[in-house]
Amino acid sequence: MKVFKTLPLLAIVALFSFTSCSTESFPEEVSTININNVPQAKVIELEILELINEHRISIGLTPLVNHNIIKSVAFTHTDYMIEVDNVSHDNFFQRKASLQQHASASKVSENVAFAFNSAESVVNAWINSDSHRATIEGDFTDFDISAEQNAQGKWYYTNIFIKR
Repeated sequence: MKVFKTLPLLAIVALFSFTSCSTESFPEEVSTININNVPQAKVIELEILELINEHRISIGLTPLVNHNIIKSVAFTHTDYMIEVDNVSHDNFFQRKASLQQHASASKVSENVAFAFNSAESVVNAWINSDSHRATIEGDFTDFDISAEQNAQGKWYYTNIFIKR
């Protein structure tokens, strides 16, 4: 009988403790997406874009178009991954919202990677992974990539795909 009297009180406590999450602050990346910061493309980035389009064409899909806003958003995330020393999809919702707003994206997906030393090796790894290959072969119109090295020379990659 005592349990039934305390259940409503526990439910109220749980409700208030969950709603406090809405006030948490977000990592720095969320507030620093700058769509006007378009770094110059590196050779490795151009090679990756070319290899992905070659793969798409080889299976009968249309090639994707490079897009500077996507590159800016990808660069922001790659820079974030280097800063926190972790490969992740952290704050994807923010990148997606930014691309919906500024690039008219109706669909957004991304592939990330770390420590591959060549365009061929990172693209092959993505193609050999079912989930990454599904993104590469997905129903998208545009894409771009950011490839950056950390202080130790290890590469970090963010490859974002959108459909407009």
